[in-house]
Amino acid sequence: MSEQAGRETKSYGTWQEKQGGVTLPRGFQASGVHCGIKKSRPDLALIISEKQAQAAGMFTSNLVKAAPVLVTMEHLKSGVARAIVINSGNANACTGEKGLKDADAMASYVSSYLGIDVKEVLVASTGVIGKPLPMDNISKGITAAISNLSPGGSRDAAEAILTTDQTVKETALKGCISKVDVSIGGICKGSGMIHPDMATMLAFITTDVSITSAMLKKALVPSVKRSFNMISVDGDTSTNDMVLVMANGLAGNEIIDREGPDFNEFCLGLQEVMESLAKMIVRDGEGATKFIEIKVKHGKNVEEAGRIARTVGSSNLVKTAIFGADPNWGRILAAAGRAGVDFRPDLIDVYIGDICIVRSGEGVCFNEADVKNVLTKKDIKIVIDLNSGIGTACAWTCDLTYDYIKINADYTT
Repeated sequence: MSEQAGRETKSYGTWQEKQGGVTLPRGFQASGVHCGIKKSRPDLALIISEKQAQAAGMFTSNLVKAAPVLVTMEHLKSGVARAIVINSGNANACTGEKGLKDADAMASYVSSYLGIDVKEVLVASTGVIGKPLPMDNISKGITAAISNLSPGGSRDAAEAILTTDQTVKETALKGCISKVDVSIGGICKGSGMIHPDMATMLAFITTDVSITSAMLKKALVPSVKRSFNMISVDGDTSTNDMVLVMANGLAGNEIIDREGPDFNEFCLGLQEVMESLAKMIVRDGEGATKFIEIKVKHGKNVEEAGRIARTVGSSNLVKTAIFGADPNWGRILAAAGRAGVDFRPDLIDVYIGDICIVRSGEGVCFNEADVKNVLTKKDIKIVIDLNSGIGTACAWTCDLTYDYIKINADYTT
């Protein structure tokens, strides 16, 4: 069940949450099919724009990069794209020259079937590392995906990119830029191998906003930094991570080619879409039972506050304590102290929910039963107040459970 289902509609400034994912923006179609990489679940997705779109992306910082990452990085040098093809169940990583040829072939199949330039096709893969792709299945799957393209196909595509995920992850917003109605939509996958180091999952975002590729990239980088790079499930960064965004301009707004009110409004919508998707990944963390927000406030600046929040959020000791509803606040302070940020420990306050558990760097008397009650809830907020400035940042993580070990102990078998 999609996290979107059953939620109340939310507003973000002038942006309004809508159904539709990547096919809500004008001129986009998508599909998801089963081609035989997995036993039965959908495993190949396609997203296309009816016209050439401006495009931008960000990729894993892991030195071991999968073949589709390398191919897509090369194709994106042009700053334009028409299609994204994604397979799940096989990462096409650490597969040598054959892997590169197979990733190229995926792009070639799509380009020939659609009659577009091969470099307008972006490629992504996710799944088991080290196994060659079954290209006969891929070829047939791409044919089926093209036949099944639909203006309502976002959910099918979102389902086809999942691996150990338990929920489909998609979101969309409608807004207004210079009195023109515009939309931004996104889908993503991620449940394990999630850590804040660009981007630790696959995410695909579409918009009908008219914007140059340079300004699209300028909007993308800080949005990733404040969303996907602020989440952690297990501290592992994948070989296949990427975030791709296509903007086809069909909304008809005056093209955004510089900073200003229109650019700022677009950045707000993009940030909200990406933050929503990032939180869905954390909620669906492998074996997770709790969603945790770590807010660090009154740091010297946003960057330092963010570094502390990320470090606490990726601490296995903090995550296991929360799984056990153990108010072991020393683990929070210890994680903050190794974040590489210079702060005064004697000024720090810590709250679990609304309950202060640390004041001026020392533990205070609190009702342990009350804190345990907070820690048994599905949504938990930890606030770390550095009392040293105006910088504030949030990170999101989940608890670390026995089921995480079970899932990953026999991942390939």
